[in-house]
Amino acid sequence: MAVVEPGVVSDRRRWIALAIVMTASFMDLVDVTIVNIAVPSIQADTGASFSAVQWVTGGYALAFAIGLITGGRLGDIYGRKRLFLIGIGGFTVASALCGLASGAEMLVAMRVVQGGTAALMVPQVLSIIHATFPAEERGKVFGLFGAVVGLGAVSGPLIGALLTEWDLFGLAWRPIFLINLPVGIAGLLLGRAFIGESRAEKALKLDLVGVLLVSVGLLMLIYPLTHGREAGWPLWGYLSMAGSLPVFALFVAYERVKTRKDGSPLVELSLFRVKSFAAGIGVQLTFGVATGIFFLVWTLYMQLGLGWSPLKAGTTGIPFSIAVSVAAGISVQKLVPRFGRKVLQAGALVMAVGVVTYIWEADRYGTAIAPWQMALPLVVMGLGMGLIVAPITDAVLAEVPREHAGSASGLINTVNQMGNALGLGLVSVAFFGQIDDVIAPEAVGTAFNGAFVHAMWWVVGVMAAVFLLMCALPRRKAAAAADAVAAEDQVPVLV
Repeated sequence: MAVVEPGVVSDRRRWIALAIVMTASFMDLVDVTIVNIAVPSIQADTGASFSAVQWVTGGYALAFAIGLITGGRLGDIYGRKRLFLIGIGGFTVASALCGLASGAEMLVAMRVVQGGTAALMVPQVLSIIHATFPAEERGKVFGLFGAVVGLGAVSGPLIGALLTEWDLFGLAWRPIFLINLPVGIAGLLLGRAFIGESRAEKALKLDLVGVLLVSVGLLMLIYPLTHGREAGWPLWGYLSMAGSLPVFALFVAYERVKTRKDGSPLVELSLFRVKSFAAGIGVQLTFGVATGIFFLVWTLYMQLGLGWSPLKAGTTGIPFSIAVSVAAGISVQKLVPRFGRKVLQAGALVMAVGVVTYIWEADRYGTAIAPWQMALPLVVMGLGMGLIVAPITDAVLAEVPREHAGSASGLINTVNQMGNALGLGLVSVAFFGQIDDVIAPEAVGTAFNGAFVHAMWWVVGVMAAVFLLMCALPRRKAAAAADAVAAEDQVPVLV
């Protein structure tokens, strides 16, 4: 093996590699949100309950969150290209099985498998970018990545709406999963040819005890939130969530011992001494809660509450998608270099203003609200989201040594998915908790409208917390300088 500077990789090959990993990331993000729009079709075809619907989305997020840290570390040890290819291959197979599911139970099971394989694929995306591009190019690359993230998160409902409405070959909702097959196969073949292999400089070992502890802790925290409403919020659920705290404490203590013993912990606790990383992790967690609540509630409100078709609901989100993409590009290229973290804070405030505007319109127009009336709040929310999603990744990873890129990437994605899973679990309280178990047909619209307004106030509160956490983020110039130093000191192994 030769130790080389990432800049020696041919310009054409590394930009093709970037396109490949971004396409895989886009596929994962779309797959998270594409399911929401197909909820009524899935319910009609499989007879799934609201609880099962939550598990179709929450099961994926749970498996994803549990496996992400491990996936990042496996990439550090065995090679990020290798794990990326294994992950995208498994994700493609799981997508096919989701599309062929015979019932709600099989669909939930395959979504869990899909989340687990995504946990092998996704951490390698940021790690490959971090190891392939020099520091002076990384800001631009992360800007592109942020735009893809924003576009993927909000275009999923539109793609899902089109595929569901078209009812291709009489398959109803199933093409939303089957569409991943050609994309996944292409990514697998092109990834083998164009992605360079990289791994941590020093030999690392897999921390199996750490994997077990963090997995148990996450499961104890997230499972009761997702399952609690269906079970009537039993005592064991509260005990399980409370019990997750000492499990996480034990995990931290063990990681310290593991670091002293052989220097191969699952999580590099030293990362949390990096201010930008620690603050960014908190932002990612709370922002994930906000998006987890909003996207599922928004879809249920439009389709089940207002009675809109999947296509009408999906096209309503187009202004949101455009606004996110535009703001994401401008924030990194123009605003962040000049105003630093103020751009992120402005994004949180703008998004909160958009949600409040949405609440006002939902209250004023009720079930008579039209898609064009939703355009204004959606544009404002999209602009706010775009200002956040593009620069936040660069801010979090800016000062992280490159040999820990996989571990840091896994943590970033894990806390975001933890937040998403927590948000999905909180839908039971924020949204379904406001709807009676039995509703007269003529009262469904009013009930769902009221529940939507209630849930949106939750989103406003969470965005206020995001704004406050952003106050701890470092200024842009400091992060950039530290990143340049890290780039000089840390060089990945390419084979």
